[in-house]
Amino acid sequence: MRNKRLFLMLIGLILFVAIMGFSLSDRKNLSWPEKFINDSVALLQSWLYKPAGYMAGLFEDIRTMRHLYEENEQLRTTVARYARDRSTYNYLKEDNDYYKSVLQFTEAQKNQNNYEYLIAQVIAANPDAYNKTFKINRGSKNGIQKDMAVITIDGLVGLVSEVSPITSTVMPITELNAQSSFGSKKISATVSGKDSFGIVESYNSETGQLMMSKIAEDDPLQEGDMVITSGLGSVFPRGIEIGKVKSKQVGDFGLTYTAYIEPSAKLDKLREVLVVKVPDPEAEGQKE
Repeated sequence: MRNKRLFLMLIGLILFVAIMGFSLSDRKNLSWPEKFINDSVALLQSWLYKPAGYMAGLFEDIRTMRHLYEENEQLRTTVARYARDRSTYNYLKEDNDYYKSVLQFTEAQKNQNNYEYLIAQVIAANPDAYNKTFKINRGSKNGIQKDMAVITIDGLVGLVSEVSPITSTVMPITELNAQSSFGSKKISATVSGKDSFGIVESYNSETGQLMMSKIAEDDPLQEGDMVITSGLGSVFPRGIEIGKVKSKQVGDFGLTYTAYIEPSAKLDKLREVLVVKVPDPEAEGQKE
């Protein structure tokens, strides 16, 4: 048995040396056992590689999707914050530009006419089609009085018709007609830079224009002129813009002319208005 084992070991050693020598020899082609083993291993690797690669790609895609989701949420938050900040910026810029315009306007008017202006916000509008008044958040406690003129920096808006301690009601010039409480308060008007005179006495809701009547035949008023309050009446102070003349035609009986005026103030977009406070002549005289 010992000789048999020794014999087998010797044969195995000889075969091993032969195979090693055969493998290490300079050969151009593989032997068929090597080809078989090589192809078998490659086939097995291909079977194992595809599922392993698929699983690795799946986990990688899951990690990528999670990263993209987190990044997308951050971008959404950033965009929402940007939209909010931009909206706030635009609102503040609009307010800033508006108040700059108001300041420039009031300073210029104060130097010219010595008027004071009380800024008021429009807080409500009357839905009644026959009484289109609106309310402002200033009243008698703020120095508001009945029949004070109400304007914007663009032009005349209306007249204070009712006063409460903290609010007031404004009758707009769109209610200027004989049937309204505005009827007895006609607007004496003139043309800026010209010796002109007329009475603004009604508003046409269809054309959106004011009618100025009692214009003398030789009056220099022409289309395109800027009509302002003359201050001759007892209500509206002088120098407030009313609007531009759009057309002029012969009036009743052919003795006077009638002009149609497009209001300067944007009466359908009122957010804030200015109440004109005219200085008391007696107080001014005492100061002098």
